[in-house]
Amino acid sequence: MNPSSDSGVDTAVDPPVDPAVVPAGRAAAASRAPRFGLLPRILLAIVLGILLGLVMPEAIARVFTTFNGVFSGFLGFLIPLIIVGLVTPAIAELGHGAGKMLAATAGIAYFSTILCGLFALALSLLLLPRMLGGQRIDSLENPEDSAIAPYFAIEIPPVFDVMTALVLSFCLGIGLTLVSRGALQESFVQLRTIVVRIIEAIIIPLLPLYIFGMFLGLTMNGQIWTVIGTFLAVILLVLGMTVVVLLAQYAVAGWAMGRNPLRMLWTMLPAYMTALGTSSSAATIPVTTECTKRNGIPDAIADFVVPLCATIHLAGSTLKITTFAVAIMIVTGMPLNLGALVGFVFMLGVVMIAAPGVPGGAIMAAAGVLSSLLGFGEAAVGLMIAAYIAIDSFGTATNVTGDGAIAAVMSRLSKGRVSGDLTAHSAPHVQGV
Repeated sequence: MNPSSDSGVDTAVDPPVDPAVVPAGRAAAASRAPRFGLLPRILLAIVLGILLGLVMPEAIARVFTTFNGVFSGFLGFLIPLIIVGLVTPAIAELGHGAGKMLAATAGIAYFSTILCGLFALALSLLLLPRMLGGQRIDSLENPEDSAIAPYFAIEIPPVFDVMTALVLSFCLGIGLTLVSRGALQESFVQLRTIVVRIIEAIIIPLLPLYIFGMFLGLTMNGQIWTVIGTFLAVILLVLGMTVVVLLAQYAVAGWAMGRNPLRMLWTMLPAYMTALGTSSSAATIPVTTECTKRNGIPDAIADFVVPLCATIHLAGSTLKITTFAVAIMIVTGMPLNLGALVGFVFMLGVVMIAAPGVPGGAIMAAAGVLSSLLGFGEAAVGLMIAAYIAIDSFGTATNVTGDGAIAAVMSRLSKGRVSGDLTAHSAPHVQGV
């Protein structure tokens, strides 16, 4: 399990990873990221793609179209491996937890994430068809068929499809919880390390160039203004929904603690603002923990719940992904199948638990579910990535602020029955939880 970090600054900590390997690579990444993080690069790629799309000769534009075709093929090859490499060890490690405290916290975090996803789905289906009007992007799902053809194409078939990867991950992950930790689980932990390194070293650095090529093509095909109009409308809706979600979470937290929920939410403001600045749940853990304790949460509960929820509670991320997915389905004319969308939300909640602690990790982990359950193509997934990162910090801020509410509920459930020093890897038995 890795803390969620969707910013240009990778501050995640992977406990299973060999400590001799991590510092050098991550220190180098950290030294580069503050100068020009992922979010500024994505925004610059979008702006340059739009501006240069107005003047760039088609012969040059075809170079970027060719790159996008190869990159999307490579991404399609990796997605099943990403799912197996992230989901399998995440399920196995949750199963090897320290009893009821871990199970209760994970259950509440998943329940919160699913509720946020279903809330976003309901509101999106209700409002987005009216907000987006008659906007359509008919050729978004088939970029290779557009006027800007690539010079060549390279087929990179995946080892197995996404649904096979999901089922395999669940079977292996659950199976590993039934046996003692051994070489097989260590192998999947090492596979996760490899997958995260590939995302860090290849996918994320090339992502801005991929998004540049996408917006370049959209501009030259005359579709860009529909995309921009869609983005602006959905961003406003997402920001409004995050406020509602936090108010609802702290209404429950206030009831659990017998305190004013608005005052509790105000106390969490430093954590919210820190997350806005860092876009990293991991970097915000110390601030979130301190704010949670100031809300009257026992130290043992706060020190356990906050680091754990930084890994598994991504309600804000689920809300964003669900809303943008519905928006893209509307503007591309895809059928809005309610059963498929509800199933997508439940599966997304599981995938978010395994989201890697790298920039763009949450949306990268969700890419397989988007393609397998909703039928998204490479271009649609690329737009999802761009939209997600554009308002990344607001989702992260919602995630970490909600962690304080979960800590309040856990304090209520375990009041007077917690003994020992709780950590994210070792929790005592909590009676009655």
